[in-house]
Amino acid sequence: MIRKRSAALVGALGLAGVLVAVVPAIAEEPGEKPKAAMTFEACPSDVAIPPIMAGLVQCAKLPVPLDYADPDGPQIELMVSRLASTRPEKRRGVLMFNPGGPGGTGLDQPAFLASKGLPNSVLDAYDLIGMDTRGVGHSTRMSCGFLATDPYYGNIPPYAGDDASVSAQAKIAEGIADRCATTDARLRHLTTANTARDLDRIRAALGETKAGFYGASYGSALGAAYVSMFPDTTDRVVLDSNVGDTYLDYEGMRRYGQGMEETFVDFARWVAARHSSYGLGRTAQEVRRTYLETGARLDQTPAADGTTGAIFRAYVFVGLYSETSYGGVARKWQEWLTPGEPPAPAPESAPAPNPGDNNLTVFLAVTCNDSDWPEDVETYRRGVAEDRKRYPLYGPAAANILPCAYWKHEPAEPPVAINDDGPRNVLILQNRHDPVTPYAGGKLLREKFDQRSRLVTAEESGHGVYVLSGNACALNLTTSYLVDGVMPARDTTCRRG
Repeated sequence: MIRKRSAALVGALGLAGVLVAVVPAIAEEPGEKPKAAMTFEACPSDVAIPPIMAGLVQCAKLPVPLDYADPDGPQIELMVSRLASTRPEKRRGVLMFNPGGPGGTGLDQPAFLASKGLPNSVLDAYDLIGMDTRGVGHSTRMSCGFLATDPYYGNIPPYAGDDASVSAQAKIAEGIADRCATTDARLRHLTTANTARDLDRIRAALGETKAGFYGASYGSALGAAYVSMFPDTTDRVVLDSNVGDTYLDYEGMRRYGQGMEETFVDFARWVAARHSSYGLGRTAQEVRRTYLETGARLDQTPAADGTTGAIFRAYVFVGLYSETSYGGVARKWQEWLTPGEPPAPAPESAPAPNPGDNNLTVFLAVTCNDSDWPEDVETYRRGVAEDRKRYPLYGPAAANILPCAYWKHEPAEPPVAINDDGPRNVLILQNRHDPVTPYAGGKLLREKFDQRSRLVTAEESGHGVYVLSGNACALNLTTSYLVDGVMPARDTTCRRG
């Protein structure tokens, strides 16, 4: 997920206003433009809209089937936001957004990107559509009941130093899978395929024959599924910072280790150039060595604030999402160089809910429901051992065991297959170095979409290309595609800056 910089560490943390629930639009004849069937009113007060855009973003609710195999059965609600174009003479249609996760809120995404510099030409050309996807936030919310005291604290497992660490995490993962199975039976219907079906329902309810889509991080997987399942009703599609397929599986998770190795080089060079300020190493190699030594030391003796080696590594991993975080990571790292006594245990009290419960829940449900995961603990022990050698910075975390190994629901359908037979309308954006969705993911998606797609590679470091990376070439190419439909004639590499 791009916007929430702490998502990978703690699993990402989130009714005023009148909201009108409406039925989906229905076209009277094949090919006829559907009738708009959503009424937009004030968004809930806790939707993070920049003050300068207050009143410009509105929200509505839309009912959709919980189970698309039973369309007349139980319904759930989706909350959708809209930042409408104010230039009807330039308006092309709608552009839907997903910021990643799965499990991240997206109601604020149009306003967030607009505040970060989304060009006016895009704001003029489209109504920008955000949403909380099924199970998330202000949509029908679903929960495994995570508590603040749970030893399971993030969407990425803790760094496993040895086989015993994998075995210990396996027990935690099994307990979480059991709890999710008994807490909310609706979780089995949280899948990427169903969310893609929701997107097409939203398109129809907005009264549009086609819809554009911009998805980042996991949103790239959702967008890949959407444009594969609905090639005739998808317009211009941009997939940014790519998972590499329509779902996240064990091999996709393990690529986090690869991404950390590739991106840490940029961070290490930055820190080395500031050795007199941070004292973490005069060269990139020295910074890397300091990182490995700090993690190993904290594995044995937590810092005075209770930070363990696993937390330290996760903190640095998340800090690589953006170069703007480097200074804060380096400063905090300084505090952990000399571990002290761990803090005294807090007095016992009634367990409080984990503020990241919803994000953790939806991430697990979608990830575990989308594909079959290995069920043998030995597979994860072997993966951790392999990646401890290949990707020692973070591989033993990314390869560690998730509750998906014990998930009670088998996938209801196969993962969405990439559909390379359709219009050339998929623009793939990828930074050269990205800790969570490494360059390999962009190349994989480009190969699978074949001639439907083009790949724009930004010679940048971090998670997120369009608007967020600051790369002028990638910004211009993407804007030109969204506004004028100009797809690059060939795969393109954009130099840094």
